[in-house]
Amino acid sequence: FEEESMKKEKIVIGMSGGVDSSAAAYLLKEEGYDVTGVTMITCDEAQCGQDPSKDAKKVADEIGIPHYTVDFRNQFKSNVMDYFCREYLEGRTPNPCVVCNRFVKWEALLGWAKEIGADLIATGHYARIEQLPNGRYALRRSATQAKDQTYALYNLTQEQLERTLMPVGAYSKDEIRAIAERIGLLVADKPDSQDICFVPDGDYASFIEETVKKQTGQEL
Repeated sequence: FEEESMKKEKIVIGMSGGVDSSAAAYLLKEEGYDVTGVTMITCDEAQCGQDPSKDAKKVADEIGIPHYTVDFRNQFKSNVMDYFCREYLEGRTPNPCVVCNRFVKWEALLGWAKEIGADLIATGHYARIEQLPNGRYALRRSATQAKDQTYALYNLTQEQLERTLMPVGAYSKDEIRAIAERIGLLVADKPDSQDICFVPDGDYASFIEETVKKQTGQEL
């Protein structure tokens, strides 16, 4: 019984290769969790313009946690890229990050975590989760409004919130970078990514035209 009670709780963290998820992985390990890092491959390197697994793997090695690269391209295409094109063609403005968070970064990652026996997942988002007196879970703003990402997480389910930790939500961006610098992470000064990952040049029209042509053989 004593040995079982001392067993560390297993958690899977999505690692993008950026400073936020890298610092989050370190903070979780410092808190005593059994941390496993996962980089989710959502599109081809030629399309996304980078391979996030390289920096993530180096960071995982630096802080001493296992790291895996998992292919989620099918889930990303059906839930995010196809949705993105469909909404524009229907005259609506899509929000791919919100959809990606709900159905890929959470739903698919939770499914993978269950497969390896982990009950929790974590991300590097600037937000906090609070359990209310009635037992439900609520999304709360991060410690500073200068960096808050709750707007992209509003449609997460109760089960997803219950099983998620967001350690950087208690810090400012400057504090997270300072932590990364203090422990010598190679990504401490890495700039934030702002563009839609699968349209790195920002030319949405060309992306939609090319996608529709590949799928239907027809020009828009």
